[in-house]
Amino acid sequence: MRITEISAYKGSTMCVIFDTSERIYIHEKILAEYNLKEGMNVPAEAVEEISAANDYRRARERALYLLDGRDYSFVELYEKLEKNYSEEICLEVCKYLAGLRLIDDRRYAEARARELFEVKRVGMFKAKQELKRRGLSDSIIEEAVAPYADEEESFSRLEELVERKYERYLTDEKGVKKVKNALLRQGWSYSEVNAVLDLYDLDFEER
Repeated sequence: MRITEISAYKGSTMCVIFDTSERIYIHEKILAEYNLKEGMNVPAEAVEEISAANDYRRARERALYLLDGRDYSFVELYEKLEKNYSEEICLEVCKYLAGLRLIDDRRYAEARARELFEVKRVGMFKAKQELKRRGLSDSIIEEAVAPYADEEESFSRLEELVERKYERYLTDEKGVKKVKNALLRQGWSYSEVNAVLDLYDLDFEER
């Protein structure tokens, strides 16, 4: 395949046209890296390699842009990139970024666990569920939630949550039921919910 024309397309993207009428759009740095020039003969397999190198560069830049906004787990970032790039390229980019520790599942899990327990005040079940949903392994999840496993401290977090957010609803059976359901949805167990409600003087036959 012979290159018949190389022209600017958009911004730093160049359009390379071959004598077969096929065209590829690549970054100017990829153009320079492969030293592509008009009149050059390029084997078909080399064109595939060039396109793959360009896709890798685009995927890497996209990943860095995403990471500039917030942290991601390995799986989260992979799934985000997978919408536009091949599995092979997504895996290669994520491995590269993990090697630089720009993505680090342990660091990510610790930060998310801190947010879930200390800010959102969710229960253990909900926290593990959320961390699992973000593609983290069971072993990393267990490490991340371990600092929050103490029963007394966990109950104190639940007390504070009820006092700060739900105490005003504990005026009748309907309110108590609403609070109970809300706490269960946040991953607190029935026994934990009943124990914290027992701290209040609720003169109702049922809760």
